[in-house]
Amino acid sequence: MDTNRGQNGIQLLLAAEQEAQSIVNAARNEKLARLKQAKDEAEKEVAAFRAQMELEFQQKVAESSGDSGANVKRLEKETAAKIDNLKAEASRISQDVVHMLLKHVTTVKN
Repeated sequence: MDTNRGQNGIQLLLAAEQEAQSIVNAARNEKLARLKQAKDEAEKEVAAFRAQMELEFQQKVAESSGDSGANVKRLEKETAAKIDNLKAEASRISQDVVHMLLKHVTTVKN
């Protein structure tokens, strides 16, 4: 009877070991499934965030290119004003420059 009891105990231990192994395998598979699901969700969130950032970027580009026409006009106006200022200044001092040059050209040094 001791041998029968020993065999029965071994059989119980083997059955318990198999059950434990199947529980561990099921937990491992469930963990892998959860990790895959988390990865998929993260990729969806990243794609949505990337799309949102791209949309905001495109809007800013559109806004700034709309302003570029205004900037070009403003710069053209400023440039024209500076050119007019330089022309006025040149015409104001041109007589003095001509006299100064004539004086230096016609003066003879010993």
